[in-house]
Amino acid sequence: MPAPSAKAADEPVPDRGGTEFVEALARGLAVLETFDAGHSEMSLTEIARRTGMSPATARRSLHTLAALGYVRHHNKRYVLAARVLALGASYLRAAHVEEALMPELRRLVAQFGDASSVSILDGPNILYVAHCSEQRASRPAATIGATYPGYATSMGRVMLSRMPPEAIEMYLAQLRPAKLTEHTETDIGKLRQILAEVRQLGYAVVVDQLDYGVTSLAVPVKDHTGRVVAAVNSSGYSGKLSADRLVAERLAELQMSAARITQVFARYPALLYSLRHAG
Repeated sequence: MPAPSAKAADEPVPDRGGTEFVEALARGLAVLETFDAGHSEMSLTEIARRTGMSPATARRSLHTLAALGYVRHHNKRYVLAARVLALGASYLRAAHVEEALMPELRRLVAQFGDASSVSILDGPNILYVAHCSEQRASRPAATIGATYPGYATSMGRVMLSRMPPEAIEMYLAQLRPAKLTEHTETDIGKLRQILAEVRQLGYAVVVDQLDYGVTSLAVPVKDHTGRVVAAVNSSGYSGKLSADRLVAERLAELQMSAARITQVFARYPALLYSLRHAG
């Protein structure tokens, strides 16, 4: 269940039970989203099971998506069609991600090497909306559109820590953390304490929490009202970069980038609105 977040007065939460909510559209999007790296091709039965739909309902959604060119059917199995890429590309163009976010990420990578990203909270996960890297080593794919559990990432912890206390408690109550590495913190009490410390410090740093070899520092990105809408990070290889060194060398520059991105929102309001949580 998605973690709740504070909402702006001009951002009404869509009513899933309202008369204008289109269940058929929601089911179609759920079908598209059920494909991932571990489920790149699936049978009708698998798709129905993963989406919680009946086989008949899933079949109608798949038939519509296939007719529109978003899925393909081969040997009784379904795969996403390349046309799905157009949906993400439309967002990148409309929100001006290249012009608004990439200059600061490139600046950070040019100065420190390694990688830098911007993400938002998507329920309990972080969702990458921009990424720049010179890294060649094997590590989780930090590509645009990738999602990872917020509790195990620096960007996730920064954003989660800035939610209202009641929202944090609801998030922790629903959380079922997995041990992604031997260092991943999964104790709910300790995670609560970590989020409190991150809120106080104004930044989060993680070492080998998401995967071995990944050390990351993140700070919040705010809108003009001071509300946190995203996070920006700088990450490197744990074997060469300690948490203390990461903070000492990069925190000030990372905070500068976050402030500059806040200023950029004035020129790209569509980007800001797209990043804000609806609730």
